[in-house]
Amino acid sequence: MKSQSTIGAEASGAGFAALLEACAGLTFEPHDIAEQLDEKGHYEIALDREFPFSIKLFRFSSQHHTRGQTWHERLELFTPLDGPARFRMGNQEVQLARGEVLVVDNLKLHHVVDFPGFDTRVVVISFLPEFVYSLGSPSFDYAFLLPFYTKLEKQPHIARLAEPAAARVGLAMAGLVRCYFQREDQPFLQIGCKACLLEILYHMACLFKGSELLKWEFVRQQQRTLQLKKLFDHISRHYAAKLSVGEAARLAGMSPPQFMKNFKKVSGMTLVAYLNHVRLTNAARLLKETNQSIAEIAFQVGFADQSHFDKRFKRSFGMVPKEFRFRKTPGLE
Repeated sequence: MKSQSTIGAEASGAGFAALLEACAGLTFEPHDIAEQLDEKGHYEIALDREFPFSIKLFRFSSQHHTRGQTWHERLELFTPLDGPARFRMGNQEVQLARGEVLVVDNLKLHHVVDFPGFDTRVVVISFLPEFVYSLGSPSFDYAFLLPFYTKLEKQPHIARLAEPAAARVGLAMAGLVRCYFQREDQPFLQIGCKACLLEILYHMACLFKGSELLKWEFVRQQQRTLQLKKLFDHISRHYAAKLSVGEAARLAGMSPPQFMKNFKKVSGMTLVAYLNHVRLTNAARLLKETNQSIAEIAFQVGFADQSHFDKRFKRSFGMVPKEFRFRKTPGLE
């Protein structure tokens, strides 16, 4: 007789197989999103407010994808199909096996990490929170978004293939991919996509139900996130400018003590660390994509002292800017 773990593994494999079958024949574009970055390196997908939902199919390979950390308002699920992937959110790096589903911590600076042999197709599901729950929605609908708002520190939400629920997630994701990309045969595209997405979120919420919190706490977390959105937008556009805690708190509509506590809770780091991450990420992009001198880049991203810039850059990337610019072999992005 088969053990429960063996049965669960077989079921999970069936769910992943269904997702692979749904993706067969679809085009996976190289992850070259440089043209979609704004002048400050911020990446945003234009989502229709009537249907704020999107699926992107990307092909990532070592040193052949757009580098740079980002944050965004939309919520995301990230699934590699062919091989392992590494994903950094804030100060934490997670490793994903093929078929595993990551709940992206969207407001923390995040990016895919390069490594030797990295080569996989990836399914990225994106949607705005109000597509699932907003004022006027049935009160219990908030539970669909719990996996995105209840992550414990250093415990990212990942549907591992060994989990019995992974089979149900994989099957629902396969249905969602078919519905979204077979547009000419799907007269009810929007309701079909939403139905499949809600099924995925239901299984994910059940998987992480140990993180459940009261509705009023959930709403408070949403409000805290929305309060900080104006500040995140400001930083993405003016990251080279000086920004005091007082000014940041004013932009967020909070007192300085309240701001410092809430900012770290949402972003996973202090304001100074966040600013440095944004500046260094944009510096890395400029080093690879322009012929500007290192001194010019240091000044452009907000460092008045090139020596200080070199030290900060090496601490984050493991090499000085000059090495990073001319390095040809795979490494940290």
